[in-house]
Amino acid sequence: MAALPEGTPCWADAMFPDLEAAKSFYSELMGWTYDEGSEEFGNYTQARSDGKLVAAVVPQMPGMESPAAWNLYFASPDAAATAAKIRENGGTLLMEPMQVGEFGTMVTAQDPSGVSFSVWQPGAHEGFEKTGEPGSFAWAEITTRDAAKADAFFTAAFPFEVQKMKHEVVDFHLWNIGGRPVAGRMKMTDDFPPDVPPHVNVYFAVADCDAAIATVNKLGGQVHFGPMDSPFGRFATVADQQGAVFSVIDLQTTKGAMPEMT
Repeated sequence: MAALPEGTPCWADAMFPDLEAAKSFYSELMGWTYDEGSEEFGNYTQARSDGKLVAAVVPQMPGMESPAAWNLYFASPDAAATAAKIRENGGTLLMEPMQVGEFGTMVTAQDPSGVSFSVWQPGAHEGFEKTGEPGSFAWAEITTRDAAKADAFFTAAFPFEVQKMKHEVVDFHLWNIGGRPVAGRMKMTDDFPPDVPPHVNVYFAVADCDAAIATVNKLGGQVHFGPMDSPFGRFATVADQQGAVFSVIDLQTTKGAMPEMT
């Protein structure tokens, strides 16, 4: 497998107070199966769809009280160099470059607008083995109240080519690499509850958005937004029963014309 271009989303994981509850939730919702957790790496547990690696779940470390949340990794050929760009452009390093066994090197950071994310320089672990199909990663959006800070930072830290959506209400940027869309930036409006922090909204593909919502509700999760039809697919933003927010999208059920971009 060829290395992903710098800045491409390459992995997602989440830390939970109750790992077994998380495994049960996503197993029923996404159809995931799990590798045996690695004690050496804090019981880091990788999830598979159709036998292919798609994400990971991990228990919170003792003493940690941060809420459950999904975390996105951007690919880098040189984690130390990306860490330097993060510093130089006003970001905060939450974890300096750290080698994770033979698997690769990671960095955890926060942009000036408050969005946390990670960087991954692959070794033996190259990231997602399946994307854009039910049960796997489909898309991600930096969701922030301070769009100007996020725009300046991410386009300096990563080689994103920016397109702006023409819309009177929605402030959305598309980030491309080599002409291919890889992620987006959404400005939070007053519709977002004030207690919702800036975050990366990770989208997972599902076969049926409405069926996925029904499963989320059945399992004790919440629906925050949607379902909504779009030219990209029918989607909804939800939270699992431990509060980790993400979106589900049926990529096959599209409606409407593609938005005009500049």
